[in-house]
Amino acid sequence: MEKLFALLDDGYEEMVAIRRHLHQYPEISFEEVETPAYIAAFHRALGHEVREQVGGRGVVATLRGAKTGQTVALRADFDALAIQEENDVPYKSLIDGKMHACGHDGHTATLLGLAKALNAMKDDLVGNVVFIHQHAEEVAPGGAKPMIEDGCLDGVDVIFGTHLWAPTPLGDILVREGAIMAAADKAEILIQGKGGHGAEPHHSIDAVVLASQFVINAQQLVARRIDPLKSAVLTIGHFEAINPFNVIAERVALTGTVRTFEEQVRTQMEQELEAVLKATCLAFGASYEYRYTRGYPPVYNHANETQFVAQLAAEIPGVENVITCSPFMIGEDFAYYLEQVPGAFFFTGAKKPEWQTAYPHHHARFDFDERAMLIAAKTLGKATLQYLQKISEENE
Repeated sequence: MEKLFALLDDGYEEMVAIRRHLHQYPEISFEEVETPAYIAAFHRALGHEVREQVGGRGVVATLRGAKTGQTVALRADFDALAIQEENDVPYKSLIDGKMHACGHDGHTATLLGLAKALNAMKDDLVGNVVFIHQHAEEVAPGGAKPMIEDGCLDGVDVIFGTHLWAPTPLGDILVREGAIMAAADKAEILIQGKGGHGAEPHHSIDAVVLASQFVINAQQLVARRIDPLKSAVLTIGHFEAINPFNVIAERVALTGTVRTFEEQVRTQMEQELEAVLKATCLAFGASYEYRYTRGYPPVYNHANETQFVAQLAAEIPGVENVITCSPFMIGEDFAYYLEQVPGAFFFTGAKKPEWQTAYPHHHARFDFDERAMLIAAKTLGKATLQYLQKISEENE
């Protein structure tokens, strides 16, 4: 471990340079071209086996150790978001309307830096390491599922991943057995009323009023229909009725998200959301269209692998606290990997000590403490080496 940590310390400045380069040239989900080419070239220069266009735009690189053993997969996502950056930093995005506002540039730099360090130790490596660089995490259906279907997990025995997490202080590692992140679904709704003159509402069916009532009524599903000991979130994030000021809207388009952990609650929300919509429209003679799309399933960490990460993380230089966190209602398609092989996904604190508060992920002024990448790399690297050694000793 001392050798690995020393290699990572020596490579930290390069890790930062990679992150800042990627930050300046962001590519959003399903439009990634230069980023995967950059990643593939980096791995090829190390002599790794490289597959490109895995599941679409993903990259998979394999480091084979000198000694036979099991295979550990490590995953990092690399897509950005359609956000105009507002930070005034030397590495500010150079692409209008696009920004790495969730830390995926840091995830990629972390994994590339770790790949270089592990490559320098390949003669001592007992087994193999698969580096999964995933496109399109931000937008369902995401990149994980097609990459799995294209064989990125073939021969993999265990998988680990982390998310740099700006709201959590640098030095904290957040872990949790079982469900750590929620299922993330999408509801699309069109309410069809009857347009008319703003001065004569009695001759119309006001879609804006109906849609407003529906939004309020639907919130009661979580408050009064879901078991209070279970979790659910319903957020209507898009409400559109484009009309002149003196015209009653004929139709309103709504889009929202539903977050849950349990399948029964997920199904209940899907069904009862439409029931509320139907009743609201029926009361005033309106009609509707309803489409509910199931997104990523919950991220469900395996117990043994989570405990394994929690124990080793406590010994990582720079880690001050290993915390069993509450579940997050955010979603992640890392869930698909954990449905196929054992593994664990954890959060690496990335809030700068001088910040009183951090801008949230997906904010135009999002940033993180780059030292978190070094902590993340050491944690993932130690998990890799320790797992391979442990299994090797058990098989002797």
